[in-house]
Amino acid sequence: HIPWCLRKCPYCDFNSHEAKGEVPEHRYVDALIADLEQALPLVWGRPVHSIFFGGGTPSLFAPESLDRFLSAARALLPIEPDAEITLEANPGTFEQAKFAAFRALGINRLSIGIQSFDGGMLKSLGRVHDDREAHRAVEIAARNFDNFNLDLMYALPGQSPEQAAVDIREAVAAGAPHVSAYHLTIEPNTYFHRYPPAVPDDDTSAGMQIALEEMLAAAGYEHYETSAFARPGRQARHNLNYWRFGDYLGVGAGAHGKLSFRDRVLRQVRHRHPRDYMDRTLAGDAVQTAQDVTVAELPFEFMMNALRLTGGFPTTLFTERTSLPLSAVLPRLADAERRGFIERDGMQVRPTETGQRFLNELLQIFLED
Repeated sequence: HIPWCLRKCPYCDFNSHEAKGEVPEHRYVDALIADLEQALPLVWGRPVHSIFFGGGTPSLFAPESLDRFLSAARALLPIEPDAEITLEANPGTFEQAKFAAFRALGINRLSIGIQSFDGGMLKSLGRVHDDREAHRAVEIAARNFDNFNLDLMYALPGQSPEQAAVDIREAVAAGAPHVSAYHLTIEPNTYFHRYPPAVPDDDTSAGMQIALEEMLAAAGYEHYETSAFARPGRQARHNLNYWRFGDYLGVGAGAHGKLSFRDRVLRQVRHRHPRDYMDRTLAGDAVQTAQDVTVAELPFEFMMNALRLTGGFPTTLFTERTSLPLSAVLPRLADAERRGFIERDGMQVRPTETGQRFLNELLQIFLED
């Protein structure tokens, strides 16, 4: 996690901080490497299938800084030769030479925070880039990367259904292998929460969602996760690991991690504020909290992830990832099926279209006593 941005967006509740003055890039990478070294006893020998530089805006950092971290990671862990290595990028930070350098050091996937191709919508979201920079970023990405994702948002302040549709058409025309389309939500502790903008009503935003799903399907994209659409073979491996309740190590300010062992599942959180994180991590204390997921919490935690996948999950995966027998959740699965939220056979559990639309209600079943 690289926590700095050019500007804090009014809808963002992530651990991101406006870059005021010079960012302590070298010291922060020192801390990331120290963090990884401190985590080695927990992950020693585990193969690494993917690496994700998230933020914030990781593309603010110089290629040399990310190369230094990747070199350390390759020296410490068995990173698979075909590992998916993703960099989140903001269109306001795109430079041809810089992104060619990112590709040369082994980053093979970009996730670009376009949000919209409409200049007015970008202003309403407080983005630092405009529509011209959005198009230029996509052009540079396509020139340097075979695989990239475009992050889009809909149900934006003052947005019409046609404007939302234009954004999807632009993404398809750009040849994006992967599209993530998120409904704007007003989160606590954000500027938009304090000063709510006028956004489309629920019926209008639901119509936008249905329309964009139909448009992407017609263009050959598979809707494989709640907000994710991919051309064949271009699903995000890193994100699929989350949804399948796989393990991941989080390093960086405020980063979350989840690691499974024979008899427990451990969740960790790093110190949140960048300065605090650097000071504590370089002193040998990267982790702020560490706690085991209780047996009672495991079914919900698993379902909260796996039921986001439109194809659901194989029944064997539940036991593989939780060490619990499927019988532990059979009554709740039966309840979800009776309500029309899932369909299942002996091999697979899948959310129905109703289950996908009302995911929170579906998940609530696995929270009930």
